Amino acid sequence: MEKTNRKIGIMGGTFDPIHIGHLILGEAAYEQFGLDEVWFLPAGNPPHKRNRAGQAKDAQRVEMVRRAIASNPHFVLCTKEMEDEGYTYSYRTLEAMRKEHPGTEFYFIIGADSLFYFDEWKNPERICAAAKILVATRDQAKEKELLACMERNAKKLHGTFLKLDTPNLDVSSHELREWIREGKSVKYYLPDSVISYIQEQKIYQD
Repeated sequence: MEKTNRKIGIMGGTFDPIHIGHLILGEAAYEQFGLDEVWFLPAGNPPHKRNRAGQAKDAQRVEMVRRAIASNPHFVLCTKEMEDEGYTYSYRTLEAMRKEHPGTEFYFIIGADSLFYFDEWKNPERICAAAKILVATRDQAKEKELLACMERNAKKLHGTFLKLDTPNLDVSSHELREWIREGKSVKYYLPDSVISYIQEQKIYQD
């Protein structure tokens, strides 16, 4: 029987590829908020990222996440969005999780860059009803602006927005893909198991 009153972090993203920043974010959320687990949720087919030419296939993105989190007992791979047909939306995924796991409290992890247009997401108030929002600082987002935006969204969307304290690692999957194409080293930016998989599969080479 599933334990009730669990606290689960949801770390969504295209993970194309998953990198050290994602893993540090997940671990920071686990520690700061006393979570039981952090679920890594590779995005299925988000409408804002429709053109994925020259990037990893779904199965490859899933495998990279699997390899990246393998050594951490409280990190879990969740392929729920891979099973859905059509465009995937965060509010639908979170509502389905709530239904499947009653008694579980969900914490949806987003970056500061996402916070500033969070109210433009599809049904953001339903995301807030399904989970607490953990906001990680990124790209030198000014603390004052960040906190003001969190407060605005909390009032407007009737949600709980909490600041996730993390080191500011200014690294992006887009930049890492470019480095791989250019033959630059990505060591320490990606787990070794992910680097070897990218090399085996010749991902991002074209």
